[in-house]
Amino acid sequence: MSDANIRIPEEAKDRLAAIAAAEGLSLRAYLARLADTLLTPAERVERAEKAKAVLQEWSGYAPTSAEEQGLDDELDRRLAEVAGR
Repeated sequence: MSDANIRIPEEAKDRLAAIAAAEGLSLRAYLARLADTLLTPAERVERAEKAKAVLQEWSGYAPTSAEEQGLDDELDRRLAEVAGR
């Protein structure tokens, strides 16, 4: 196991440490667990492609790039609306 030094605002470190402690973990263990649960951009793309393939096989639905962009735009609009932007 290697050590790494990262610089983050003190408030962020304190928040992460409090979350870790509430779960009975050290900050190091919490960050390691967090890293194991997050996907890289490449992993997200791979999962999205697999999901699209399963959807197409199951339902025959194969959206065009333009349809996908329209759906992404609609999702972004709705998320922004909920977030109160």
